[in-house]
Amino acid sequence: MKDPQELIQRFKSRVHVLDGGLATELEKRGHDISGKLWSAQVLLEDPDAIEQLHYDYLKAGADIIITSSYQLTFQGMRAEGYSHKQAEDALSKSVEVAVKARDRYLSELKEELPEDHKPLIAASIGPYGAYLADGSEYTGNYKRTRDELIDFHRERFELLLRSDSDFIAFETIPAVQEASAYIELLAEEQNRPGWLSFTSPDGQNMSDGWPINDLIVSHEDRAQPIAWGVNCSRPGVISRAMKFLSGLTQLPLVVYPNSGDGWDAVHRCWVGENDAGHFAEHAREWIKAGANIIGGCCRTGPEHIAQLRKLVDSLA
Repeated sequence: MKDPQELIQRFKSRVHVLDGGLATELEKRGHDISGKLWSAQVLLEDPDAIEQLHYDYLKAGADIIITSSYQLTFQGMRAEGYSHKQAEDALSKSVEVAVKARDRYLSELKEELPEDHKPLIAASIGPYGAYLADGSEYTGNYKRTRDELIDFHRERFELLLRSDSDFIAFETIPAVQEASAYIELLAEEQNRPGWLSFTSPDGQNMSDGWPINDLIVSHEDRAQPIAWGVNCSRPGVISRAMKFLSGLTQLPLVVYPNSGDGWDAVHRCWVGENDAGHFAEHAREWIKAGANIIGGCCRTGPEHIAQLRKLVDSLA
């Protein structure tokens, strides 16, 4: 794990490009992600496919790649018939394939990158709603206490901290109880680097309706994350979110929204626009509004990240 202050300074020194969607891009490439383990099933059955996608994002220009551990939980693996040891191995494997992709990418470069320009690996921790696989990461309607959520997340958090990843990405957080649980895990010891990224319908409140500013004001000193952010939300709310967050904190800001189309849970399909060029034009405004790290979530792929890379390079 990297030093938190080192990461904060790096992210504030220049705009970083994050990777794009994992599960939806795997689905686009012909993989079945319909089960409760989602992209984690692909990791179990075809880890080379995950490695190739990580590599493709690096080739497209990503400075940061996120592991395929979003849907991997001990509880979810047990429910699908896997042992505790198999769950441990899968979590470790999610980091190993990302490291392998990064090593492959770096070995092909004509010259060695400075240490502070080598791609970073974020170990993903998805929300409790990802385990439920019922869409509640967009509502936060868990009916679980903060302490219950701490217990739920603790073991995989500790395992990923011991991995070769550079930091933890607490992603797609819909509710204040879960955000508070993550902050408590970060606060238990110093030098635990992690960012917190929320789902938000309006750029100012979490999906459960809790004001983001209340969380940041009351918790930032408790355990300083390396960045605050918004992900898996509509591109249209991101500029508003960045302007709002930049007035609350001096920490780096991360954004990685969906492509522009949305999930219709009734008909189980994606609807709306998905254009890489338009996505990058949105990102121009995110940077102006204060974003330090930009990427994509659901329905974005290497073509979106390549457009973000071009945008960031043009602004340098």
